[in-house]
Amino acid sequence: LVEGDSDRVAVETLAALQGRSLTDEGVAVVVLGGATAISPALGRFGPRGLDLRLSGLYDEAEEAWFRRGAVRAGLTAGRPDRAGLAALGFFACVADLEDELIRALGADEVQRVIEAEGELASFGRLQKQPAQRGRSVEAQLRRFFGSRSGRKALYAQRLVEALDPARAPAPLVAALSSV
Repeated sequence: LVEGDSDRVAVETLAALQGRSLTDEGVAVVVLGGATAISPALGRFGPRGLDLRLSGLYDEAEEAWFRRGAVRAGLTAGRPDRAGLAALGFFACVADLEDELIRALGADEVQRVIEAEGELASFGRLQKQPAQRGRSVEAQLRRFFGSRSGRKALYAQRLVEALDPARAPAPLVAALSSV
């Protein structure tokens, strides 16, 4: 279970790079459409529903939704902390998956990926906007990915493809390894 389409793309891309076919393994990556949908999803797929083995990614800021959802779905008796969520198969991205990928690759490599997509000039224009001046390049990159429909998913794939698999973000690797 993942919050958005870019998370799905990243999971599927890393799986493919590892030589895995999630479809052949009977694994489906389900996009929640946001963290607030975790309770219904856990109800449907968890022990009180289809009773499937579950795993997923979430953004650190959305952790409370996942804690409540785990209790409501009967995955645990008490509200789990982050380690408890990880034991259940759910892993936190510090800000979001894009942030994890930017840190794993480094800002310079991410900009090379943007350049390869022919969008470096567009990123440069974003950096010159008054609201972006004084922000870190990493924060500017995160804003850039969310500034046009479909861009997050495109770059989720491209950034994962650019990764040294040994440097893939820990939450992404953990979620994929747990299924």
